[in-house]
Amino acid sequence: MKLFIIADIEDLSWQHGTGNADVLLSCGDTNDQVILQAAEAYGCSRIFAVKGNHDRNTPFPDPIIDLHLQVCEYGGLRFGGFNGAWKYKPKGHFLYEQTEAKFLLDAFPPVDIFLSHNSPRHVHDRDDGIHYGFDALTSYIERTQPKLLIHGHQHLMKESQIGETRVIGVHGYRIIRPTSASNISSARMTKKNAMN
Repeated sequence: MKLFIIADIEDLSWQHGTGNADVLLSCGDTNDQVILQAAEAYGCSRIFAVKGNHDRNTPFPDPIIDLHLQVCEYGGLRFGGFNGAWKYKPKGHFLYEQTEAKFLLDAFPPVDIFLSHNSPRHVHDRDDGIHYGFDALTSYIERTQPKLLIHGHQHLMKESQIGETRVIGVHGYRIIRPTSASNISSARMTKKNAMN
C-alpha cells in the first residue's frame, strides 16, 4: 500500500503532477478541491484528512473522511487523527489550548497511523509563539506507540524516531509505503516549492 501525504499547500488547484497511490492523507491547511484533485491525480481509493488552523470550519466534501478523533481501518491498518494547532491567537478555527488537546486525546485508542496537523511538543516544533507542538501528541506517542505519526503545520520535511514511532513532518507532498502494521517504510520523498 502506498500513502500519498499532502500538507500546507496554498495552491487553489493541484499542480504537482500525477502518480499512483492507494490512500491520500491530508494533514490540513489545504483547500478541499486540491485534496480531491490530488487524490484523482494519484488514483487514490481512500482519502483521510484532518483540518489545519487555516482551514474553513465546514465539513469535508465526500469522499474525504474526516479523521479528527475518529478511527478508521483500511488495508489492515488503523488510522486516527486530530485537527488543528496550539491556540496561538484568541479567535480562529481548530485552535486548542494544551489542556483541551490533552482532554480530547487522553482516552483515544491506539492506531497504526496517526494523522495530525500540529506536531508533538518538542518534536519538529518551534518556540516562536505560533508553532508549538501539542504535549498531548507526545503523551499519545508514549502511551500507544503508533507506527507512524504524520503532521504538517511546521512547514518542514523532517523525520524523527520516538521509541517505536516514526514521526514524519510533511510540507507539500510525499509518498511512503507501509507494507503492514509492523513494517512501515519510506518509498520516496518528493519536493515542492517552499510556501509560508
